[in-house]
Amino acid sequence: MPRYEYRCRSCAATFELSRPMSASADPATCPEGHEDTVKLLSTVSVAGTAPSPSASTGAGGGCCGGGCCA
Repeated sequence: MPRYEYRCRSCAATFELSRPMSASADPATCPEGHEDTVKLLSTVSVAGTAPSPSASTGAGGGCCGGGCCA
């Protein structure tokens, strides 16, 4: 189930809730009991460990690695 991050406008507390995507826009009450909350925009960063191709390894070069770019 996705986790959504919210911030309370009354006490400035930030908290997370696990809820279905269909309920992501539903109102959320902060842990202190305040109802004036806003859903925060979360960004996800995915980092890989695979080495990037380089022209010196004979991988073809170019922006897509296949040499099809001018």
